[in-house]
Amino acid sequence: MGRRHASSAVAPRIGLALGGGFARGIAHAGVLKVFERHGIHLHCITGVSAGAIVAAAYASGTDAEEIARVGCSMRFRDVARWRICRMGVMGSDRMKQFLSGVLKAHSFEDMPIPLGVLATDLCTGEPVSFRDTGDVFLPVRASCSYPGLFQPVDVGGRLLVDGAMSIEIPAALARELGATHVISVAVPAPPLCRPPADVFQVVRRCFQIMQRHSEAAWRSASDLVLTPDLKSIEWNSFDAGRELVTAGEAAAMAALPVIQSWFPDNNLAREHATLTAASAVLPLCTG
Repeated sequence: MGRRHASSAVAPRIGLALGGGFARGIAHAGVLKVFERHGIHLHCITGVSAGAIVAAAYASGTDAEEIARVGCSMRFRDVARWRICRMGVMGSDRMKQFLSGVLKAHSFEDMPIPLGVLATDLCTGEPVSFRDTGDVFLPVRASCSYPGLFQPVDVGGRLLVDGAMSIEIPAALARELGATHVISVAVPAPPLCRPPADVFQVVRRCFQIMQRHSEAAWRSASDLVLTPDLKSIEWNSFDAGRELVTAGEAAAMAALPVIQSWFPDNNLAREHATLTAASAVLPLCTG
């Protein structure tokens, strides 16, 4: 069940929680572009995996158009390289260089917008959140360390992997950062309709099974869930960047009336909210 917010003369503190999805995370930039265009300011932003990269970039002051541009031009090799070892087949050391190019601030305390990043402790299975202080690069790398593909990242003596292993979307973390209204954006991989064909599909299917069991928790912490229509775009389809951004924009446009209703004066450029988006929008706040 979602929340029903009583009308208030106080403007909402909106938190945006971004899920993972490798290349599909580029859709988050489209959501942010619509928010900027319509004057929807974020109180905080959180993310896991690919969502952590977008969240960190936006929190640092990089605008949505630049994030979209980078997302549409990037390739998998920009953030990873083959390096076979005992705990993974790829290293994420290139990610620091990539992040340095898109982040305008490099520590949590210097972020213009409060940022939360979630990873998973490989030994305990517990979610590990990063916020308020400290270096941003290592937590983001950890949050993106997809098990079996990337090596785990050692942060303070803890081996950390992809945040989506424990929580698919960090909506509750946005509430901890002070948000009164949380918008979650889900960009999961399309379901496998056939038996897995390779090891990556096996791992992906395991992720989907785990996330199905944790879905109720993050939905209950969300007031609105956006699910851009990404059709069958695969996790590694970085060449579909423009299509991904457009899908994110469509989902945000379709949700605009719900978001506008949270504001006491309700004056967020309604004339632009043409609801022609072929996207799934789940308004949990009206239950």
